[in-house]
Amino acid sequence: MAGKTIGIVGARGIDNYGGFERMLADLVPRLVQKGYRVRCSCEQPEHGERPSEYMGATLDYFPLKAPANYTLRKAFELLYDSYFIAKYSRFCDIIYVLGIYGGPTLLIPRVLRKEVIINTDGLEWQRAKYHVVEQSLIIWFFGFSLNLATKVVVDHEQMRQYTGKRHQPKTFYIPYGVSPQKPEPWDESRLDNYTRKNASSARIIKDKYWLVIARLEPCNNIHKIIDGFKKASLRHPLIIVGDFTNNKYRERITQLSVGDGSAHIIFLGAIYEASMLAMLRQHCLAYIHGHSVGGTNPSLLEAMMSQNLILCHDNPFNRELCGPSALYFSNSTDLSNLMIAIENSASEFSKFRCEVHRRAIAAYSWDRVIALYDRLFGGSNQEGARTRRET
Repeated sequence: MAGKTIGIVGARGIDNYGGFERMLADLVPRLVQKGYRVRCSCEQPEHGERPSEYMGATLDYFPLKAPANYTLRKAFELLYDSYFIAKYSRFCDIIYVLGIYGGPTLLIPRVLRKEVIINTDGLEWQRAKYHVVEQSLIIWFFGFSLNLATKVVVDHEQMRQYTGKRHQPKTFYIPYGVSPQKPEPWDESRLDNYTRKNASSARIIKDKYWLVIARLEPCNNIHKIIDGFKKASLRHPLIIVGDFTNNKYRERITQLSVGDGSAHIIFLGAIYEASMLAMLRQHCLAYIHGHSVGGTNPSLLEAMMSQNLILCHDNPFNRELCGPSALYFSNSTDLSNLMIAIENSASEFSKFRCEVHRRAIAAYSWDRVIALYDRLFGGSNQEGARTRRET
């Protein structure tokens, strides 16, 4: 029922970092249009202004700045989520937590008889960047959050099996949505600030580059992508957009990038400007998606909507999204063979571009997704059960 106040916790802001942040840029204004009052937690920006609202939603900022140190960053995120869960419990009807790190703080809205909805995200504990103690803690937080939530959102049907039979009645499948892409004309000069920092002498030419957009971490298989690219000895460069999440993996990738073919690998770093990312997607030879752990990935949906020829890591999550409309690889040799075939005869693979675009429109349009959220926030569990059957 419209008119409720929703407090959204767990993202670093709106449209300024990764998957959740990008998702909120589309979800929040649509919720406001539906008549909901929306408040979103935000980290303090490193530079620039702190806007107090975003398209009708109120933005609330954490009083402390995020530390650069990795270990302190994890502690900061737990404190960040706990602070806003407690804060929003005072005046919000619904607390929507993105991720599973609410922990014992979720008891506060439950005691106050507020609705607590958890979005589980992906299989966080399976990410190789975490050691065994971190993985154990993540599993504990996952179980704790499931038990305290009144409703659980999974963004991928494959995630249902991880919530367990006991929680199935309150588990709702709602994928990320994707919007139609505004055409972005090619302008190589817009990349000057990024390429100037790169040691590679290769140019980025329209329709003649391979593209990766991801956080640079092991579970996204950046190492396999680079290895496959180097094995193929291709004419066109590999463009990698994203930041490293730890120095150990950075060193591994740096070493792997040295040698034959390294002149054709261009690391652009993180790019948060949506129009720039759209330009890169819309004019690439092919998009390579190495994500292997969990959930619907917004960058893959954007590639589908951009009519990219997509090469995906072969796992159930990516196959559910793209179906037969993408090409799949399990290892660097598979990827190398696919890249050679595409570079030698790209026209033979053009049908995949249209097919994956149609699939994105049919299954992941925001009109469909916002209707599911409206039922989740406004309806009963019985209505939610119908939603699950309809999906």
